[in-house]
Amino acid sequence: MRKHSWVVLSVCLLFFAINSVIAQTPDVFRLEYMLMPENSGEVETSRIKLVLNVPIAVRDKKDFLVLGAEYNRYNFEVPDDLFPNSNDLSKFHVLDVNLAYMYKLTESWRLIGVVTPRWSTNFVQELQNEDFNMNYTLGAYKNVKDVDKPYMLVLGISYNGTSPIDIPLPFVYFEKRFHPNWAYTIGAPKSGMKYFTKKGHFFQTEIFLDGYYVNIQNDILLPGNNLSTDVSSTALLLTIGYQYKITKDMSVYFIGGRSIYQNSALRNEERDDIFTLNDASGLYFRTGIRIGI
Repeated sequence: MRKHSWVVLSVCLLFFAINSVIAQTPDVFRLEYMLMPENSGEVETSRIKLVLNVPIAVRDKKDFLVLGAEYNRYNFEVPDDLFPNSNDLSKFHVLDVNLAYMYKLTESWRLIGVVTPRWSTNFVQELQNEDFNMNYTLGAYKNVKDVDKPYMLVLGISYNGTSPIDIPLPFVYFEKRFHPNWAYTIGAPKSGMKYFTKKGHFFQTEIFLDGYYVNIQNDILLPGNNLSTDVSSTALLLTIGYQYKITKDMSVYFIGGRSIYQNSALRNEERDDIFTLNDASGLYFRTGIRIGI
């Protein structure tokens, strides 16, 4: 048992805020499967993700209202003898309802606001008040395409209801195509390189944070009379990926890599790390199909 850094968890939550701003309009549909096979800590994690977004043009097609949802189901396998009710942690559910508005400020700049009601729970009973929280994101988005070296810049702030730091957090994301076949991405918490081909093939390498924070409906009593009310996972990942465009708007992808840092933990009401479930590195795989606009 040990304390876990608030900073790592906050950066992980910020990753979802950046995705909210960048990914609301490109992905109309996404179906994805992720697997982190059993590692030396005898823990295996898998995830099924489903994303649906409906963009609605408004104000003479200058602006977009985006109504969407994202559902993640995690399967988390730990040794059965870890504690008496380990099975309560076998499945986690996270449902986001995204309400976003993109406002055309100039030809290059867009303002984006996202309101995200979230339900995150292990769902062993009916929904509870503790399963629900609200996230808010406000950002500015610049996408310059018709130049020799196109680039995209995202700046903003985000407030996450499950963040241990109870203030809005800033974020930045910059992507530039510095060569007809090459682009780089710099940001927190996601950076990498991309390689494009003329035949619809796409290769990339990334380093990024991934994770979740979920309410435990049946609180878990641990040795020492410690009561756990939440479970979280944070992973720093280094990956190599491949994507192929089936059509202009539809593509399939496969990503593989390894976690450089891993921490899955049970937390108490103060969100302190009171029991480590998994801190062993392991392999990481993700594949899916997406339809964009």
